[in-house]
Amino acid sequence: MANFSKPSVPRFSVDVYQNEYLPEGGREVDAIVTVTSTGGGTLAGAATAPRPAGPDADAAVALMVDCSGSMDYPPTKMRNGRDATAAAVDTLRDGVHFAVIGGTHVAKEVYPGGGRLAVADAGTREQAKQALRRLSAGGGTAIGTWLRLADRLLSSADVAIRHGILLTDGRNEHESAEDLKAALDACAGRFTCDARGVGTDWEVKEVTSIASALLGSADIVADPAGLAADFTRMMETAMGKEVADVALRVWTPVGTTIRFVKQVAPTVEELTGRRTEAGPRAGDYPTGSWGDESRDYHVCVEVPAAGLGQEMLAARVSLVVPQPDGSAQNLGAQGLVRAVWTDDMTASTSINPQVAHYTGQAELAQAIQEGLDLRKAGDIDGATAKLGRAVQLAGASGNADTAKLLAKVVDVVDAATGTVRLKAKVAEADEMTLETRSTKTVRVKK
Repeated sequence: MANFSKPSVPRFSVDVYQNEYLPEGGREVDAIVTVTSTGGGTLAGAATAPRPAGPDADAAVALMVDCSGSMDYPPTKMRNGRDATAAAVDTLRDGVHFAVIGGTHVAKEVYPGGGRLAVADAGTREQAKQALRRLSAGGGTAIGTWLRLADRLLSSADVAIRHGILLTDGRNEHESAEDLKAALDACAGRFTCDARGVGTDWEVKEVTSIASALLGSADIVADPAGLAADFTRMMETAMGKEVADVALRVWTPVGTTIRFVKQVAPTVEELTGRRTEAGPRAGDYPTGSWGDESRDYHVCVEVPAAGLGQEMLAARVSLVVPQPDGSAQNLGAQGLVRAVWTDDMTASTSINPQVAHYTGQAELAQAIQEGLDLRKAGDIDGATAKLGRAVQLAGASGNADTAKLLAKVVDVVDAATGTVRLKAKVAEADEMTLETRSTKTVRVKK
């Protein structure tokens, strides 16, 4: 193999977009915080040149493929699942630790076995693909057991990046919802995980909850033939990650409280409840692993009342990586959120464009999820109202992809006013695609 050099660790930057002016008595401050990392292993989501074996290949990956009985209906599903996992194995760079797990009502080590991880090279990749060819479908589904095995295997490697890829085609019927949640709680912060549902017999909220808890992506692959391309893209992105366990640290002064912190691009992800205390008046919010990429976060704080003409630092946002000794490495980028009280009504009532855009995107995601839940419950009027509002928001914000997905579930009479009619017949794949991708957002044009 050619001697490719490892790219440098990404450099992080923080930009804050807000209207800092508050009217007399105003207490709520909103800011969009854009975090960008550059100079790492990816560019626009695609992996760069493969990197060599040895200490530079600082990652471990566990591939979890559903082998339950339903993967044989139709038989092409299991074959496509094997082929997709093989394509992901081919995308592993030399030196990365990896394992393949077969998931049913129990989790089995498909490769390499013995509680170990393999180290990727031409030989181990070929051995893994041979092991995949022997996989057959049979048994139930207990995803929590797959995740716990992945955690045990990944934790055996002394690496910075630990990542899982999970494929399922059915509902998690052979363990309780509490068992799955306990497994997710045990694995959260230990590895990140992308989750995919193939076909239309799986439960959207199960798959999205896995990705959400483990700070990965979720998606539907309605046609099993598309699995190999999707798995290749996922693995390329995973191979581009350079820094793990990055946290958004938010410090606030005395008397200031944080109302919420949420990721708003590329997807909406609530982070408020995931805060861990980080010293006096500071808390850390997990963001997972980073390569070359940019994400947006909405920070909302409530400040003490102050008089006209006064100003204060409402919050300071920085990026840190926890260290084994309990300390944290600061990544050297920070942004300041300010509050200034003014009697200038024009200044204090204008809404920052970034804040307005992402407030609408978060409402769009919520409207879709509520609308689909109401549709399933038979509340036609409620579903029509919520999905109509979603159409209106998608159009206003320029979220063309979501607008196209909505148009497969409703007939749009007038997008500007949100006037729609529910379609009498909707393909299950179309409804599930809309629900799975409801949290995907478009970036605001800055």
